[in-house]
Amino acid sequence: MRRRTILSMEQALSLPYATLRFAQLGWRVIRIESTPNGEGLPGDPNRYIGGRVADDDRRSYFIAPNVGKEAIALNLKDPQGQEVLRRLIKELDADVFCCNTVPKRYKQLGIDYESLAAVKADLIWAGISAMGPDYPEAPGYDPVIQAMAGYMELTGPADGPPTLSGVPLIDLKAGDEVYAGVMMALLERAESGRGSRIDVSMLQAAASWLITTLPLLDFDCDPSEITRCGNEHRKFIPTNVYPTADGFIYMAIGSDVQWRRLTEIPWFAPVANAVRATNEGRVKEREAIHRDMAAVTRRVATADIAAAFRQATIPHAAINDIPAVREMEAIARALTRTQAPDGRALRMQPLAVDRPGAKCELRFPPKYGEHTVAVLAEAGFSAAECSSLREQGIIAG
Repeated sequence: MRRRTILSMEQALSLPYATLRFAQLGWRVIRIESTPNGEGLPGDPNRYIGGRVADDDRRSYFIAPNVGKEAIALNLKDPQGQEVLRRLIKELDADVFCCNTVPKRYKQLGIDYESLAAVKADLIWAGISAMGPDYPEAPGYDPVIQAMAGYMELTGPADGPPTLSGVPLIDLKAGDEVYAGVMMALLERAESGRGSRIDVSMLQAAASWLITTLPLLDFDCDPSEITRCGNEHRKFIPTNVYPTADGFIYMAIGSDVQWRRLTEIPWFAPVANAVRATNEGRVKEREAIHRDMAAVTRRVATADIAAAFRQATIPHAAINDIPAVREMEAIARALTRTQAPDGRALRMQPLAVDRPGAKCELRFPPKYGEHTVAVLAEAGFSAAECSSLREQGIIAG
């Protein structure tokens, strides 16, 4: 099967995460960054965030989303730069063009779907923005969308302030939507021969995950059902984090059968009563149950509770920190890796799904503009043309 080629005008996390998933499949991903404009550091601002891993433009926050890619620097504000992009799309036979800038810039930069599809009719075009093309000036930042989409209202203690998720969920959700959309578009193109346009709204994608809360508005829900509740589950009782003699443990009771098995454990027998035999009854006594559970668990070591839960087939987990997650056998075997220029082996997050042929070893991220000349030469630009374009500020690297 022919290796797919993606040209991606990307920065930050949402789109680099999407194209990382393609790189993990062995596809060719060429990231496009802007040429220096005299304001700030050149290229993707994320290059300069975090601790220095290799050099000044490859710092810790930039590494994991950008392994396995190539990098070119191109001035798309200039008509000559736009012509270079069109030539790259045609000569490299690009399958996909992606971008995650505000929609009002699409036509200004010559990256709108209509302009690029005129060059290659079967091109798949994918854009991520805060709220889609109907809101062309809205910038898309994960924390802002978390606030806008109600995620912060749903996260944190019931008596505490709205809280951000510890993971940039909306950036990653948007990236996964691009990944899925491109796969669907490729399937459709195989049948029709036509390209297509994909617009991912970070807000809409985020709101699509409100499946356990937003529909409750039309079900005459209690206000407590659609706001913060800490670590507990409002519907399945008891499902919560409980203190132990030496830490914490998370447990989840998802049925009346599991409740019966829980209360057959001698420690937890006093927590049972006739009302609590059903989940409906347990909801009525939710607060008292949590108090009673905590009174039991705080007297027993985490390992002992976990052993009893395993014996009774009660869903549970210790609260792992990130180093512990990496050492779990199920994760450690699946980690992706890269090698720093100084030879250090670097472990990263695992593949989302094991897939035959997927790449777990990916080359270290490119320096800013590292592949500009090589990629242009591949597209038929002569050394003299590249030199002239560099002198005019159309390319860098």
